[in-house]
Amino acid sequence: MQNTETVQTETPFMTYKGHPLVRCGDTIYYGSLADPYVIMIKISTTRDLGGLKVAEKVNVWLMDTDPDVSPLERIVQRCERHGLFNAIDIAAIWLERALKKAQ
Repeated sequence: MQNTETVQTETPFMTYKGHPLVRCGDTIYYGSLADPYVIMIKISTTRDLGGLKVAEKVNVWLMDTDPDVSPLERIVQRCERHGLFNAIDIAAIWLERALKKAQ
């Protein structure tokens, strides 16, 4: 008789390209606070599309997670994008480059 029991591990957060995505209202954090950098995505404006709210204007910040750095100095890079997909796309690129450079 074969053992059909499988071990399933659950991640507490949704991930994109191997990094966690955590949403709190109109703010999305991409990456882990345990890493040297994290991305903060803020949805500034939305529009109604068939009863569904769709992000229009989205701000993206690459931030240093060092608690000894002042809040204003934590912002490494910032931009504004149209649409959530474009924001997450640039966020993934920035985060990968920053984490690779920090190694």
